[in-house]
Amino acid sequence: MKKKITVLGSGIVGSLIASELNRDYEVSCADKNITRLEKLKSSSGVISLESDLSDPRQLEKALSEADLAVIALPGSMGYKTLERVIETGTDVVDISFFAEDPFSLEEKARQKGVTAVVDCGVAPGLCNIILGFHLQRDKILSYKCLVGGLIQARFAPFEYKSVFSPSDVIAEYVREARLVKNGSIVFEEALSEPENIDFEGIGTLTAFNTDGLRTLTKTADIPFMSEKTLRYPKTYEYLKVLKDAGFFSDIPVEFEGAEIKPCDFSDRLLSEKWRIEDNDRDITCMKIFIESCSENGKELIEYTLTDYYDEKEKILSMARTTGYTCCAVSRLVLEGKISRKGILPPEEIGREEKDFSFVLDYLRNKGVRISEKRQA
Repeated sequence: MKKKITVLGSGIVGSLIASELNRDYEVSCADKNITRLEKLKSSSGVISLESDLSDPRQLEKALSEADLAVIALPGSMGYKTLERVIETGTDVVDISFFAEDPFSLEEKARQKGVTAVVDCGVAPGLCNIILGFHLQRDKILSYKCLVGGLIQARFAPFEYKSVFSPSDVIAEYVREARLVKNGSIVFEEALSEPENIDFEGIGTLTAFNTDGLRTLTKTADIPFMSEKTLRYPKTYEYLKVLKDAGFFSDIPVEFEGAEIKPCDFSDRLLSEKWRIEDNDRDITCMKIFIESCSENGKELIEYTLTDYYDEKEKILSMARTTGYTCCAVSRLVLEGKISRKGILPPEEIGREEKDFSFVLDYLRNKGVRISEKRQA
């Protein structure tokens, strides 16, 4: 009998995860967007579950027969949904990016006997898995990740579109970035410390501080760590203007007798400007720099991922890199290869060489290539 998975969320990434896992498992997808559910059902045979996932009773019903839940919801719903999934006793792999500390659910997950893999996308996610592999083997002196999803056809003024909800993207530009310098956690303003970096075949991109280290600030004893988001230079310039002008603020302002949050207003406007259309093509870029020290001396290890829209399968690159990482880890959990109970950050998965190799091989088989370069 096939094991059963319920994917929570039928957006671009959630739909890919559901259709991919449906090849080998019995997959249901739960969402209140019946149009997306019907489209997914007709294209891949995934079972549709029309559900308001903010309702605990409907969520519990959607998970009633599931061996595994996959959370692919906006960050605003992420933490509360993860908590409720854990309360049902269902193992879970989560790609939602929420501001709360997932380790606050550690005791509850252990009490319920749940394996809960969090932050399991491309970044955080894949980059953590790669770092975890090296954490198990060498002393790491520094870690730096530069990552971003880009649109291929650049158009004024933003040169940007997103597969994720605008509110999640705006939050990334507002929330303070946690970095590690000289062994201590420091907070820097989002969009700060811009630097330019060249990507072969793409050109110059601007990298800036965002809060992407997340669980690594607690699980990795590394003196220097940072994560930066990559955008086209003009995108960065416009984001800075909007932020500095207050359009991303969550402090209500009074306007004609009503109070509104500028970030909510911006979300409404930018959701149209940043929405991915059927004819759009994207790119995912990532560079990881790991400086290690072993008995053979210091070594700089550089990983590079440059992934493009899949023209044959008609799949966005950001959905591929995020979704296939999640699928690989979901398979490891379902098959009992990952069984530790509690909150499991992706860097812990990378510590096991067989699991690390499985994830990277899975991605390579899907055409997601990751190159590695070492320099003494």
